[in-house]
Amino acid sequence: MIAWKNLDKLAAYDKLTALKNSVNLSEAMSGENGASRVAKYCVPMAEGLIYNFAAKAVDDEVLKALGELAEEAQLAEKFAALYNGEVINTGEKRLVLHQLTRGQLGDKVVVEGTDKREFYLGEQKKAAAFAEKVHSGEITNAAGEKFTTVVQIGIGGSDLGPRAMYLALENWARKNRTLKLEARFISNVDPDDAASVLKTIDVEHSIFVLVSKSGTTLETLTNESFVKDALRNAGLDPAKHMVAVTSETSPLAKSSDYLAAFFMDDYIGGRYSSTSCVGGVVLSLAFGPEVFARFLAGAHEADLTAKETDLMKNPAMLDALIGVYERNVLGYPATAVLPYSQALNRFPAHLQQLDMESNGKHVNRFGEPVDYPTGPIIFGEPGTNGQHSFYQLLHQGTDIVPLQFVGFRQNQTGMDVDIQGSTSQQKLCANVVAQIMAFACGKQDTNPNKTFEGGRPSSIIIGEQLTPEALGALLAHFENKVMFQGFCWNLNSFDQEGVQLGKVLAKRVLAHETDGALKAFSDLLAI
Repeated sequence: MIAWKNLDKLAAYDKLTALKNSVNLSEAMSGENGASRVAKYCVPMAEGLIYNFAAKAVDDEVLKALGELAEEAQLAEKFAALYNGEVINTGEKRLVLHQLTRGQLGDKVVVEGTDKREFYLGEQKKAAAFAEKVHSGEITNAAGEKFTTVVQIGIGGSDLGPRAMYLALENWARKNRTLKLEARFISNVDPDDAASVLKTIDVEHSIFVLVSKSGTTLETLTNESFVKDALRNAGLDPAKHMVAVTSETSPLAKSSDYLAAFFMDDYIGGRYSSTSCVGGVVLSLAFGPEVFARFLAGAHEADLTAKETDLMKNPAMLDALIGVYERNVLGYPATAVLPYSQALNRFPAHLQQLDMESNGKHVNRFGEPVDYPTGPIIFGEPGTNGQHSFYQLLHQGTDIVPLQFVGFRQNQTGMDVDIQGSTSQQKLCANVVAQIMAFACGKQDTNPNKTFEGGRPSSIIIGEQLTPEALGALLAHFENKVMFQGFCWNLNSFDQEGVQLGKVLAKRVLAHETDGALKAFSDLLAI
């Protein structure tokens, strides 16, 4: 029997709080102690990735308490309930099935007579068949010429995840000659966003993917109209250049305005939808269905490790629990995501939505206020760019910010240059190693301005190269980490009521149903 309890009602949490500051990270990471920790605190992940948490302020005693917390909070049982089709999204009374887009983890999930795994597979097959027809030239523009560009129109989870995944694999695909169509993305309702994309593409040879589950998303439909005007102005029929990704019940589902429609459902939230047709259509068109299938396979392998009941064999659960310890016991308010890979330059932005929209909640899954901090602030940039930006605060600021590094031994393109005895890739990797140790151990100096206190915790995920499989595993790791943290905090991580109020007020402004400050601000912006 699963018991949904607040974190501060768990006996294991009390044990964990008693261990606050029990580890001196600077001492633990110095000399041979540090070398032994690097070897010891290393957990294999899916697809050859490694999660190393040697530079976190934990030891065997803290890890034992975290294991007890995982058991008492029933994290494994709650995940099993999720993938076996129980209603986990309590706010909207929905199942949570994004893992089912990449593989079966447990029992068949049947809703109103439909096997949901078969439904998601069927949509993937439809998307794959459509992409192959585009690539072969069976589906072309009005002049019988092949499309060369795909443009996704969507916002939030319909943009951030798919955009981050595309950028992560673009150079890899060029190197491996699997780039079929270049992809662009339009998300912001700011007309300059759509205009800037349309100016850089040949609309005659472009196919547009409109993504809106409801078919009523204001920003997305506005940008669709922007694109349709551009197509008509070029003498083109928009219906010959557009496909829709939507729900079966939306007004877009059977519209003659689209070449094809691909379906999603309410059981997959936008921020969890990169492995559904929300990401599948654009990524299959850009890279080919085979590459998208490899991406899904990597995600599924990571999901399988998330089923492990042994904490030291479950990197997502371990990462989540260390994060809970840092947030709720050590009191750290933020986490920085720092990929030392330019291909992951939009990955932190995706994780901002994934984490902060999921666990940025002040009430538990029953609508009751919680008396402890929940989701942290997430931010980040690729290294080494970030080193010349906000690392100053990370090293010497008054707040300690836990750090999540990601690094790869090889780059994606195979291109490099040897300067002063080392390659660019070696310089990149040297920087991430140096940062881990600098944050952990610091440096004393007679000049206070040059003193680094150290004791700044970090972990790193290491891989050989950012491939489709590795990317899928990385994505699923963070999705599962966020899920496990939500379980610990007794939150509903799968709704997002916090985005609704602004939408309602914006509609009032556009309808000129305003008074007071709302009207005054509207007048200032000449609405």
